[in-house]
Amino acid sequence: MKILIIEDDYTILESLELSLKLSWQDLEILTAKLGKEGLKIVNQENPDLVILDLGLPDIDGYTILKKIRESSKVPILILSIRSDEMDVVKGLEWGADDYLIKPFKQLELIARIRSIIKRREEIRSDLYISCGPFSLNCRTNNLFFDNNSIKLTNTETLILHKLICNAGSVVSHSSLIKEIWTNSGFGASEAIRVYIRHLRLKIEPNPSNPQFIITKPGGYLFQITTKTH
Repeated sequence: MKILIIEDDYTILESLELSLKLSWQDLEILTAKLGKEGLKIVNQENPDLVILDLGLPDIDGYTILKKIRESSKVPILILSIRSDEMDVVKGLEWGADDYLIKPFKQLELIARIRSIIKRREEIRSDLYISCGPFSLNCRTNNLFFDNNSIKLTNTETLILHKLICNAGSVVSHSSLIKEIWTNSGFGASEAIRVYIRHLRLKIEPNPSNPQFIITKPGGYLFQITTKTH
């Protein structure tokens, strides 16, 4: 496994490297202290995971996140001192797979990384999954529907995969949170609502009156109707 750490604080970087090496013997660690350098490494090395600090000296971390997402589906874990809920939601909305607030516990960091890696491996075991007119390619994050190919983010794919697998039944908020994170971390409930809203914008004829992803008490119901576009 290959992990890229984009972090300019030497103390944190050193601590991260030590924790990662103790957890994975065959791990290759790549580091960058500047955003531009990190982007270059992502394109050249194709890492399995990116740990991204938002407070970089040259480029804002959100900009780095957006640029990575333009060309790569690599899982991204954000590390930041920004603890406001809107910052967390923004990071997840722009394509991060998880958000961890500094200072953080090393065991929690490792648990988050293991969770990210595990869920990507599990979902890829179901390369294609179909339900009614929908066909989801879990490897490429492409949803095929109504003769269109709709590009999803990693997390949108995870959520839709969970909903399709349980089509016709209500999937609880806690179940969706567990699918994405190891626990209901800071801003998790709000983040789920953000992802559902984005999925509706992508697949619903009328997102304000959804016919496929229906809000129910305690969660969401994925249903197939006879209606078409």
